[in-house]
Formats: sequence, structure tokens, C-alpha cells
Amino acid sequence: MNLYLISQTVNQGCDTYDAAVVCAESEDDARLTKIGKKYWESMWAPADAVEVKFLGPADPSVEAGVVLASFNAG
Repeated sequence: MNLYLISQTVNQGCDTYDAAVVCAESEDDARLTKIGKKYWESMWAPADAVEVKFLGPADPSVEAGVVLASFNAG
């Protein structure tokens, strides 16, 4: 498992996520990680618009999914 920084600039403004650190097997899995549970599509971006940056290997104790997310509350 690896850590990735994912970010988007499609949906900006109040009540949107702009970035997150996720633990995933691959860049593609990171790109497809869902950050929020409710109304996710309007709070994030389509997979093809998500930027992914490899950060490094994850500690074996870290489970797949969101480690930390940046949410712009309104």
C-alpha cells in the first residue's frame, strides 16, 4: 500500500473537498477513492479530473482509504 495526495479543481467553493491523502494499492485506486459519503459527486470531481501525486509507501498498519481530507465548509 502507498500514500497518495489527490486533489481537484473542478468543484470549488463551499462544501467541497479540494484534496486528501489516501492509502491505496495504486494510482488508479487512489484516483477512485471516495472522500465524502453524502453528495460525493457534487463535492469532488470526476476521476479523470483528479490529480494524483505519489507520496511514498504506507506503514503496514494503515488501512486503505482516506487518511486526511481538506474540506471547505460553507
